[in-house]
Amino acid sequence: MRTPWKQPAGERPQDAVAAALPAKAGQTPSSRHWLLGVGFTFVVAILGYALAQIPGFDRVGQLACAILIAIAYRQIWGYPESIRSGIQFSAKRLLRLAIILYGLKLNINVVLHEGLGLLLYDAGVIVFAIGLTLLIAKSLKADMSLSMLLGVGTGVCGAAAIAAVSPIIKAKDEDTAIGVGIIALVGTVFAVAYTLVRPLLPLSPLEYGTWSGVSLHEIAHVALAAAPAGDDGLAIGLLAKLGRVLLLVPLCFLLMVWMKKTGKVEGAAKIEFPWFLIGFIAMSVIGSYVLGGLIPVSDSFHSSVASLTTFVLTMAMVGLGLNVNLRDMRTKAAKPLIAMAVTSVLLSGLTFLLAIV
Repeated sequence: MRTPWKQPAGERPQDAVAAALPAKAGQTPSSRHWLLGVGFTFVVAILGYALAQIPGFDRVGQLACAILIAIAYRQIWGYPESIRSGIQFSAKRLLRLAIILYGLKLNINVVLHEGLGLLLYDAGVIVFAIGLTLLIAKSLKADMSLSMLLGVGTGVCGAAAIAAVSPIIKAKDEDTAIGVGIIALVGTVFAVAYTLVRPLLPLSPLEYGTWSGVSLHEIAHVALAAAPAGDDGLAIGLLAKLGRVLLLVPLCFLLMVWMKKTGKVEGAAKIEFPWFLIGFIAMSVIGSYVLGGLIPVSDSFHSSVASLTTFVLTMAMVGLGLNVNLRDMRTKAAKPLIAMAVTSVLLSGLTFLLAIV
């Protein structure tokens, strides 16, 4: 009896669908498979979104829910090889598109004019998070590629940072998916814990918001944790977090230089220039100075773009999640997870002490 890991292509549900659909005029089998692959990630992303609307799962978020569904699919039916081209398009191309669109969330003007002090604070947080994660990972003899992704995700902006850094450090798709899943789940636990302990803390709304913004993993986590502190607490929390997002671009270029100098790849030419970061910067400029300035837009427009960005990123995460083999994950992810969790606890504790000084 065949195991779920080695089922022949004809036995998988998606292959049966692909075989049953007739080719349209001018449409080759490969283009049909590409469309089915993209459609497959779209459907799973919808399921992830629906699951995230259920109480309990809503705190985890649609990214983590979609990844969990994709991972479960992989373990039960195997990787859908016949539609790989479309799935890989979602995992790689749509991932870069999501990073570009993510730039619209960053208001450069606000960060530069109101948060220069926070920007320096954020830089220290990033250095601390990445450095400590790698130090602990090295002492544990953990997988350094996955540990780097988790360190960047902890220090900068979660899944978006992992997605941006992954191609630069030549991380495997499986590592990227595992990293995003871990960041989403651990970050949610921290955000919920923050909301529970907030009434017991000797912090003003502004101090609590700042603490949330400089220590939590994702923008969504900051919003979840800082919202109970009121509008002022939420505003300063998001400002602190956006400073970390702004530093993603220089971090990526520094990592490119580091990869070349340390010889982590065979020749500098093999490190592809992350052109999507140029798109990220361009969209940040547009979102900061054009939309809402030169071109009036409504709040609903910003909300729609944010939802679109999250959904595109969710489709990409589905493609990445299908690469996760739980057999490997059990042995590979444990030590990096420990390194990231210890770093998150120490980062939270240190920034809390700085907040009350």
